[in-house]
Amino acid sequence: MNPETFSVQTPASQAQAAIEIDALKAQLRRWAHAYYVLDAPSVPDGEYDRAYQRLERLEAQYPELATPDSPTQRVLGSVLPGLAPVRHALPMLSIRTETDTEASGARSFDARIRRELGLQESDAPVEYCAEPKFDGLAMNLRYEERQLVQAATRGDGEVGEDVTHNVRTIRQIPLRLPADAPALLEVRGEVYMRWADFERLNARQQDAGDKSFVNPRNAAAGSVRQLDARIAAQRPLSFFAYGTGESTPPEAGGPQWTTQYALLQQLKAWGFPVAPQVRVARGADELVAFHATMGTARAALAYGIDGVVYKLNSLQLQHRLGFVTREPRWAVAHKYPPQEMVTTVQGIDVQVGRTGKLTPVARLAPVFVGGATVTNATLHNLFELRRKRVRVGDQVIVRRAGDVIPEVVGVVSGTRAHYTPNFHMPRSCPVCGSAVVREPGQTDHRCSGGLFCPAQRKQALLHFASRKAMDIEGLGEKLVDQLVDGGIIQGLAELYALGAEQLAQLERMGEKSAQNLRAALDRSRHPSLARFLYALGIRNVGEATAKDLARHFGQLARVMQADTDRLMQVPEVGPIVAESIHTFFAQPHNREVVQALLAAGVQPQEAEPTPAASLALAGKTVVLTGQLPTLTREQAGALLEAAGARVAGSVSKKTSYVVAGEDAGSKLVKAQALGLTVLDEAGLHALLEGRL
Repeated sequence: MNPETFSVQTPASQAQAAIEIDALKAQLRRWAHAYYVLDAPSVPDGEYDRAYQRLERLEAQYPELATPDSPTQRVLGSVLPGLAPVRHALPMLSIRTETDTEASGARSFDARIRRELGLQESDAPVEYCAEPKFDGLAMNLRYEERQLVQAATRGDGEVGEDVTHNVRTIRQIPLRLPADAPALLEVRGEVYMRWADFERLNARQQDAGDKSFVNPRNAAAGSVRQLDARIAAQRPLSFFAYGTGESTPPEAGGPQWTTQYALLQQLKAWGFPVAPQVRVARGADELVAFHATMGTARAALAYGIDGVVYKLNSLQLQHRLGFVTREPRWAVAHKYPPQEMVTTVQGIDVQVGRTGKLTPVARLAPVFVGGATVTNATLHNLFELRRKRVRVGDQVIVRRAGDVIPEVVGVVSGTRAHYTPNFHMPRSCPVCGSAVVREPGQTDHRCSGGLFCPAQRKQALLHFASRKAMDIEGLGEKLVDQLVDGGIIQGLAELYALGAEQLAQLERMGEKSAQNLRAALDRSRHPSLARFLYALGIRNVGEATAKDLARHFGQLARVMQADTDRLMQVPEVGPIVAESIHTFFAQPHNREVVQALLAAGVQPQEAEPTPAASLALAGKTVVLTGQLPTLTREQAGALLEAAGARVAGSVSKKTSYVVAGEDAGSKLVKAQALGLTVLDEAGLHALLEGRL
């Protein structure tokens, strides 16, 4: 049934309702499969919601037609008194772990398999199914008459816990199987949580004042074992299938697959998510390549893996080799170096970043984690440090994934031997001695000595030279690295002392490039006051605010001498921005840098102050969109700002006018929806000339 044909009227009979309910359920299942399993939404969310709500209304009107496999029945309202034990029809055995994390681990497994199969060196390579090893919670899903009737954890392998009420909330797991599936089927896989979902869950936990989860596996396990399915439904769980348990035997119409890979592809066809990285690997070399490929991709995956799994692809050979001490002979888990380990905090230092942000860093007793020895780990900011309750001497869990900076996940409870005082952020920058500030409502502490602080030198130079600031063409990141790392310049003013011959000696700087850069430096000596103020990199001062300051004060000295009260007289400058400007110029280091620039011949263009109220478009906000016939967007913006208007990048209810040219897009659509005044270029000129 096409979604457009769904009835919005009450069916004339229960029989008609039953037909529509079946069609709705089938359509919703297809849409959900595309969204949750294939990650390829096929309809807008509103279309899905409309069909879902229609199904809810029909089932409420005809409750006898509501079935357990309906999409509306994923969350059941009752709270269980406890989790009932479940004895597995076939044991959920663990897999032997290969402790050698190098390539030799794959080769030793292949050698053992060939030996146990009695193969000679001249025989063909053995075929394996290579799969990721997920860092989640093993789960057994039992389907009878193609409907999900039970979900159970692995437990001790023989007996697990019934968590059907929670697993039903995982939208990747089908509640009903297609008609070609066997009457009895147990599907085994891993319940896990994606990294992004884990971060969002922890953010919600923090906002609610609840305890954060240590890692995604901990969060997934805690969610699955909730007694109230409504809590689990709020936790973003996912699922990957990797095998089967009990099923209808082949002679009774059960599955006829012959390989592990074919089994997984059939599960995928029946609606179960299967890891896209699953591969058939022939021989030891291809196992080694798979292990290396997954190791490289590991840090970029949306979910955690702690290794890969190799299985004999032939199910007949699996049966032939059998099991030993509750482990299959035909499979092995080839692990990667652990990404989380426990170590001790020996001290807490502070690092100053390129933008002036102060980050507390834990000095650790050396620990091998994620394939490298870690001695330092970030604590992000003071508030995160407090939330995790980290103090010197604590035993902590450290995480390192790929090339990601190691971080302290949390404290191992009960390991603090004696009282240790809390860490406090320094009041002055540990690099340059400037005052450390934190804006109201913000979590980050920052050094206020932006132009002077060596830690921020490269960032200050790049911003100073950027197109919307001093526009020094040719002064890019690689050149700035050479100038700073080579000790050639210590501050902004020294740029103007660089000679063409000196520049030509730098890497990738020929004579012509050096001359061009020298010319660009000379051209930048007479910027507008607005450009100069923006180029200084004052926190919270963007292009628009710099223009407002230049228009209001007219001269650099007046801006530098203004207190917060005078600064707040500038349109659109509030207390936070005013405090940032005042703090910046109150720092002796920053004033010295400005004076050095003036002494080097940089002379901002000054003018008499222009009272905002005297300008024709004072207090008006204008948005430009599309291509105008004769004016560039920059030219149109300059004309508007000269008339006192603020040029904004987005449309809102506060927008006064929208100037739209050819190929105007979503901004024009939004303006029309809000009923705003839309002008073409002729209308813009009329506005500037006071004819509107």
